[in-house]
Amino acid sequence: MLVQLAIRDIVLIDRLDLEFGRGLTVLTGETGAGKSILLDAFSLSLGARGDGSLVRQGEAQGQVTAVFELPFDHPAIASARGQDIETEGELILRRVQMADGRTRAFANDQPVSAQALRTIARHLVEIHGQHDDRALIDPNVHRQLVDAYGGLGPERDRVRAAFAHVRAVEA
Repeated sequence: MLVQLAIRDIVLIDRLDLEFGRGLTVLTGETGAGKSILLDAFSLSLGARGDGSLVRQGEAQGQVTAVFELPFDHPAIASARGQDIETEGELILRRVQMADGRTRAFANDQPVSAQALRTIARHLVEIHGQHDDRALIDPNVHRQLVDAYGGLGPERDRVRAAFAHVRAVEA
């Protein structure tokens, strides 16, 4: 679960610290209120393509940090560990965007590539625009989301093994 988002010197944002509690959080506002800036900043922390124009005018760099609290068996934790990133239930993804266009990426304060952030983030967040619904119709995504939300990893693995056994016996 996303528990904190910190944004520094991105577009019009000087400094913003958001903390999220349990349950649903909705960010609303009229056109031009800045929702897209928040989403672009958050996406940057998840490995989205960087751009020097995101840095607040007059600053050398901007930075976005997203903090996630996750169960020990969460797929994002496994993905991080698979990339030799140390985790202890908290996953901190940070991206520094330089005004000249260069970026630096970190996962739990270890330098990583933007691709590594994307690999981890695909297990954490799915962002959709107004007409972007392709993953919402994929039943595999539905099962992953429900299993992760319900903490059903061990049960899922037992069902998967039982199904494989039945298939092997049938064969």
